[in-house]
Amino acid sequence: MATKAADTPALGASSTQPDAVVVRFAGDSGDGMQLTGGQFTLSTALAGNDLATFPDFPAEIRAPQGTLFGVSAFQINFGSREISTAGDAPDVLVAMNPAALKVNLPSLKPGGLIIADTGEFTKRNLDKAKYASNPLEDGSLDKWQVLAFDISAMTVEAVKPFGLGNKDALRSKNMWTLGLALWMFDRSREPIEQWLKGKFKNKPDIADANIAALNAGHAYGETAELSAPLKQVHMAPVASDPGLYRTITGAEAVSLGLVAGAQLAELPMFFGGYPITPASAILHHLARMKEYGVTTFQAEDEIAAICSAIGASYAGSLGVTSSSGPGIALKGEAMGLGIITELPLVIINSQRGGPSTGLPTKTEQSDLYQAVYGRNGDAPMPVIAASSPADAFECAIEACRIAVEYMTPVMLLTDGYIANAAEPWKVPDPASFKPFPAKFLTEKNGPDDTLLTYKRDEKGARPWIKPGTPGLMHRIGGIEKDSLTGNISYDPANHQLMTDLRKAKVDGIANDVPAQGTCLGEPGAKLAVVGWGSTYGPIHRAVAVAREKGLDVAHVHFRHIWPMPANTGELLRSFDKVLVPEMNTGQFKTVLRDQFLIDAQSYTKTNGLPFYIHELEAAIEEALS
Repeated sequence: MATKAADTPALGASSTQPDAVVVRFAGDSGDGMQLTGGQFTLSTALAGNDLATFPDFPAEIRAPQGTLFGVSAFQINFGSREISTAGDAPDVLVAMNPAALKVNLPSLKPGGLIIADTGEFTKRNLDKAKYASNPLEDGSLDKWQVLAFDISAMTVEAVKPFGLGNKDALRSKNMWTLGLALWMFDRSREPIEQWLKGKFKNKPDIADANIAALNAGHAYGETAELSAPLKQVHMAPVASDPGLYRTITGAEAVSLGLVAGAQLAELPMFFGGYPITPASAILHHLARMKEYGVTTFQAEDEIAAICSAIGASYAGSLGVTSSSGPGIALKGEAMGLGIITELPLVIINSQRGGPSTGLPTKTEQSDLYQAVYGRNGDAPMPVIAASSPADAFECAIEACRIAVEYMTPVMLLTDGYIANAAEPWKVPDPASFKPFPAKFLTEKNGPDDTLLTYKRDEKGARPWIKPGTPGLMHRIGGIEKDSLTGNISYDPANHQLMTDLRKAKVDGIANDVPAQGTCLGEPGAKLAVVGWGSTYGPIHRAVAVAREKGLDVAHVHFRHIWPMPANTGELLRSFDKVLVPEMNTGQFKTVLRDQFLIDAQSYTKTNGLPFYIHELEAAIEEALS
C-alpha cells in the first residue's frame, strides 16, 4: 500500500464531516463501474441522503482494454443537504487502471483522494494510457492524497475458496471496490448482498464469491482506518417530506410517465421504437409493463417505428415512439404525416452530441431547432423539455395530455444526462393527477346526416374516429384535406385555411399551460438566468450561490418550449439582462429573440458534459459586472 500526503487534507482524513461529497468510480468499460455506481447509489438512497448521479459511458461497444477511449465512469454527488447536480469536481476518484486515472485526474479537486489499483499499473497498461512513468511513483500526484494498493490481488485472494479461475475472480474487483466505498461512507452491505443473491440465484457460487469480495473490501477499510490513511465519513440523512421515495433515472421516469399518461387518457398504449443510444432504455422499461395495456414493438428501422405508432393512434391507441437526434431526423417525414392527419402521438427525443453519429454516449441540447422547426412545410408541433430525471415523469404525462386533447404529435425532449442519471423521487399520489379521458366520435356530426372529420372543438382539435365505427368511414393520409369533410383538397384557399388552423391550434396551447414564473428570485431582477432541460440543476445552484452573495439575479426555467406560456414576453421584458446557458451554440436564445425581441445573451458549451456550477457562477458575475 502506498500513500502520499497532500497540502489540503483529503476527504476522510479530517474529523470535519462534510454535508456533501462527490465520488467518481472509473475504470475500463469491462470493470463494472456502472454497476458499482448504481449499487452505491442504491445504498446512498437507503441511507436517506439526497443524491444526483452522472454515468459517463465510452462510445465504443467494447474498446480495447486499458485504452483511454475505453474508460467508463460513474459520478455521484450525495449529502445531507439538497443536491441538484452530480457535482463539479470529485472529492474521491477510484481509478481501476492507469487510463481511468489519466482521463479523470484533471477533474479531481486539489487535495482530493485517489484510490488506485496498483495491480493494474503494469508497464503494458501504462503504455496504453500514454504514461512515460508510473504516476503512483514519480511524484506527479503530490497535490492529491493517494491510497494505492493491489485491489486485483486482494480480490483474487478473497474469492480463492470458491475455486474461480483468475479471469473470473478479477470480475469481482468492482464488488471489492464497492465494499471499500460502503465502509468509507458508513453504508450497509445487506441490500447489496441481497441483490447479489437475487441476480445470481442460479449461480450461488458466483453470488458467494462476489459477497466475499464485497466483505473483503469493507474489511480493508477498517484496516486502513486503523493504520491512519483513511477515515470513515458519516453523512446524516437529508430532511425530506414524508412519503414513499425511490431512486429513478430519466428513462425510467419517462416510461412510468407514459404509462400513467395512457391510464389518465383511458387508452391502451403502443410503443414503436428502434434501438439507439441513449433512448433504448425506454423500450427496455416499457417492454416489462404489458400488464398496464402497453404493447411494445421493436421495428426494423426508425421510419417503421414512428409509422407503426401513427397507425396505432389511428386505430385508437396512444401511439408513442422514441429516439435520439439522428433517429429523430429519420422520423421527420412521418412527423409531418402525424401533423397533417392530426392524430395524437408522443415522440421522445433523448438528445446526444451531434451532428450525425457525433458523440453517441455524451449529452447535449442541440436538437431544439430540430424539435421546433425541423420538418418540411409549416408543421407546428408542441415541444416540452424535462429538467431532471424525476421531472421527466410529469413531463411525459403532460405530453400525453396535450397529444390527446389537441389531437397532435408532441415532442418531449430529454438528453443523455437525464436519461442515464438518477435521483430520489417522491412517488406521487395517483389521485393528484387530473384524468383527461380520450373522446371518440361515435356518430355523424354534420348537418343532414353528414360526417365532418375535421370539424374542430373549442381547442381546435378534430374528432378522433376509430376505424370500423359504423357509418364513420373517412379518408386519411398525407395529402391536404378539406377543412370540414376531410376529403382530399388542392384548393389554394383551403390549404391556407388549414395551415392557419393547424398553427392556431398549437399556438392556443400557450393559454392552456401554467404561467411562467421564476424558480429563484423575483421578476424585475437585474439578471435572469434562463434555462431549459437538464441545465436546471447547475443553474439553480449557481443562482442560489449568487443570491447568497447579494447579487440581484433570478432563475427562470422553461418546461413548455413551443409554444411558451402566454406571459413569457412580459416576464422576460421585466429583467434588465437575460443570460441563456445551453449545451448547444445558442438555439433557445435565438428562439427567445425571435419570439419576444429579447436581447438574450448566450453562454454555451458543447463538450458532451453538463455545466459545472462554478462555470455558471463566473458567467453570472461577468454578466452583472
